[in-house]
Amino acid sequence: MEHLPRRHVAAALLGGALSLTTATAAHADDAGGHRRADDYTVYVAGDSTAATKTAAARPETGWGQTLPLFLGHRVTVSNHAVNGASSKSFVDRGWLAPVLEAIRPGDRLLISFGHNDSKSEDPARYTEPFGSYQQYLRQYVDGARRRGAHPVLVTSVERRRFTADGQAYSSHGDYPRAMRELAERERVPLVDLQAESLALWQRLGPEGTKEVFLWLAAGQEPNYPDGVRDNTHFAPHGAIEVARLVARMLQRQRILPARDVRRLGDAIPDSAVTWS
Repeated sequence: MEHLPRRHVAAALLGGALSLTTATAAHADDAGGHRRADDYTVYVAGDSTAATKTAAARPETGWGQTLPLFLGHRVTVSNHAVNGASSKSFVDRGWLAPVLEAIRPGDRLLISFGHNDSKSEDPARYTEPFGSYQQYLRQYVDGARRRGAHPVLVTSVERRRFTADGQAYSSHGDYPRAMRELAERERVPLVDLQAESLALWQRLGPEGTKEVFLWLAAGQEPNYPDGVRDNTHFAPHGAIEVARLVARMLQRQRILPARDVRRLGDAIPDSAVTWS
């Protein structure tokens, strides 16, 4: 397939339906540092595809890092996603506890795991899709609800995988289905990022998706002197567009009020991204 220029990538995206970092969409507090009554926080619990990256990893970018670009002044994004985390290790290593301590009534908790849950060779991270995976996800859901917050399950964003004839295919096995099943059973809102991203990769094709993922030539970026071909993690442009998918679904399903989602149709430059 012919390589798609950036403007064509953006058109296709718009046409489609470990550090702990707090990113702020706007100043949600008043002058005294107190949260106004109608302000709220969107917490992100997830893995490296969502995590905020440090300057040492630049230009790698997570979608939780860019989500504030699409949210309005009433919303703060608190991104707790951790590189390498699974639903199990995020709990077992104590990363969920501070989220549940901080979360308040009316806040949202986006829960997105699956990439590392399938690592059967690593018992510290591995979960069984219809067993321990769902059981761990229930801890996030129940913990948020006990505190008056709103849990949201987010299926894992797809990797860049294509067949020889250019068909994008899923790499996550039964984990997305297990999350969908849990969402239906527990009546939890679901952002089906796996399905939306897979459809997007199909539209962009094998060449167009190279602008979304972290594909760099040797010497192109000082942090990657030998270049890199990473089919899991995102370039700034890709993280922006995956966050656009998430924000669009949050608005479409009324998980967030329409007035709190912005810029869905805007072209957002890579320069809008910052690293910690």
